[in-house]
Amino acid sequence: IYHNPRCTKSRQTLARIHEKGVEPTVVEYLKEPPDAATLRRLVKQLGIKPEELVRPKEHQALGLPQPESDEAWIERMAAHPQIIERPIVVVGQKAVLGRPPENVDAILPG
Repeated sequence: IYHNPRCTKSRQTLARIHEKGVEPTVVEYLKEPPDAATLRRLVKQLGIKPEELVRPKEHQALGLPQPESDEAWIERMAAHPQIIERPIVVVGQKAVLGRPPENVDAILPG
């Protein structure tokens, strides 16, 4: 789980994972930001466009122009991890956003 302990939805998603009896690897992505290659993989696993993984308010707060390509969005997230939507839960080759936390049920075992 790519987790931000200050985020309510991220904490709720982590609790839901624990309730299912799973002990995940927790990546506090603000302390250990994913690189561009990892972000490309996550976007592919999520089945979304890079821009869809961006938190609009946080991106707007940076005061930067809108990137014009998917790769530019990836680079922006790698440089500014606070704009990455959270939490992201990965199980094998599948990933989901834990918004709402119930989304993780689709990829958790059992």
